[in-house]
Amino acid sequence: MYVYDHIDQRLVDERVAQYRDQTRRFLAGELTDEDFKPLRLQNGLYLQRHAPMLRVAIPYGELASRQLRALAHIARTYDRGYGHFSTRQNLQFNWPRLEDVPDILAELATVQMHAIQTSGNCIRNITTDHYAGTAPDEIVDPRVYCEILREWSTFHPEFAYLPRKFKIAVNGARADRAATRFHDIGLHAVRAADGSVGFRVLVGGGMGRTPLLAPVIREFLPWQHFLTYMEAILRVYNRYGRRDNLYRARIKILVKERTPERFREEVEAEWEHMKDGPATLTREEVERVAQRFTRPDYEPLSAGDTGFERRRQTHRAFARWVERNVAAHRVPGYAAVTLTLKTTGVPPGDATAEQMDAVADLADRYGFGELRVTHEQNLLLPDVRRSDLFALWERARELGFATPNLGLLTNIISCPGGDFCSLANAKSIPVAEAIQRRFDDLDYLHDIGELDLNISGCMNSCGHHHAGHIGILGVDKQGAEFYQISIGGNQGNDASIGKVIGPSVAQDEVPGVIEKLIETYIALRDSEHERFVDTVRRVGLEPFKEAVYDDAHQDAAGRTRQLAVA
Repeated sequence: MYVYDHIDQRLVDERVAQYRDQTRRFLAGELTDEDFKPLRLQNGLYLQRHAPMLRVAIPYGELASRQLRALAHIARTYDRGYGHFSTRQNLQFNWPRLEDVPDILAELATVQMHAIQTSGNCIRNITTDHYAGTAPDEIVDPRVYCEILREWSTFHPEFAYLPRKFKIAVNGARADRAATRFHDIGLHAVRAADGSVGFRVLVGGGMGRTPLLAPVIREFLPWQHFLTYMEAILRVYNRYGRRDNLYRARIKILVKERTPERFREEVEAEWEHMKDGPATLTREEVERVAQRFTRPDYEPLSAGDTGFERRRQTHRAFARWVERNVAAHRVPGYAAVTLTLKTTGVPPGDATAEQMDAVADLADRYGFGELRVTHEQNLLLPDVRRSDLFALWERARELGFATPNLGLLTNIISCPGGDFCSLANAKSIPVAEAIQRRFDDLDYLHDIGELDLNISGCMNSCGHHHAGHIGILGVDKQGAEFYQISIGGNQGNDASIGKVIGPSVAQDEVPGVIEKLIETYIALRDSEHERFVDTVRRVGLEPFKEAVYDDAHQDAAGRTRQLAVA
């Protein structure tokens, strides 16, 4: 867990005081709405459909139990008793009063938290693998490099007003669990033949109106040039990025229009002027940042545990939970455990203040007082003794956190949608709940197997629908809410963008469409081990289109005949 030094704390405290005065002047009429807008955005405050929304930064998704308790306190005191964990590993409060936000930021500062650069045209919260530091396939702990980027980019004057918002992901393991190909910059740790560590650099990925997978612009960047190369990329973007057209301002458009080859040449030319400059990393600097992290005091444990194995063999429900929600750990005798926030009937990613306090208690009792926010809008306890898994499962089940659906259909990723967001074309939460209720059968879910379903309420793609094996996008048809369905998306090493299967459907038709897609997949898969996305890649879209739309045409024809007879 990263611990602030006096510089971090001073920066955050001074920003709180600055924003308190800005808010006072706005409420007194000394600042116009236009003047105040960039100031509140720099501090994570949006104006949503019904109330302001405050987005709190959780750098690289890592939280201490005391910080989660502080978020619970803020939810009770200043909001409506809950918060929403987002796909970018942040937390959003949907109902704070504008005049209370300075007090919220002040309380966050007391536990080394803030809302700086969670919005606006700047470098946003840098994300990474939620298993960072625990994964057996890890090449380097990405949190250290995320923190180096955070310290470098926060308040960086050259990159405070970029052409558009900017998102970076760092992956430190062989498996890409940070969705690097869907980011403005993706950095994937690699090891050269001589054993040296560097990063594969990808630039120009993203979702939204123009979903693109980021091309590789450098196969191996030595770790010493981690910052200098990032600065070269951002300088090229700042110089040539569009500022006259909001929809063409992202770096993905610049890379596509200039071509990856030309963009690479421009970055390399820019880098030549700075690659051995003051921002070149040294081992001493990397070690300085690494030492700011507290490290778990692991006990020497055996990888095998007869008690754990016996429980798994005699308790089917426990065994199922272990299979889905418990991941391997690099330290023998430990495991990483996902606590799911995807109980049927609860908006994906929402957690009440009471639940936050309960998870903080679990982190203290069964871990080292640390937890993570995942891209799937769940919470993770990264360091649990295998001998404690059964007791943890029993307590998590009592609290509603033990649904064994990680990687399954009902582990839905969803933005808040039209219930809150003023940009949304349609609601997301009711659609997610309807699908969860339709497939609320764990035996059937396990028969279906691995399947990611993502929902976005608009083209901004906060629910990452392009990356879902099944993606759902809310669209507006003359004031009515409809939903466009895509299939074949995926994140990870074999990332792909989902393709739309046909015309959008009404809200009440969505669960039935998903059921037809699932039935088609089960009929076509070559074995129970073939994933939905792999079946789509093998057979193409046509069988799925026919299942959805031919049946729909038949149903419509049948209704017409019934009316004619009547």
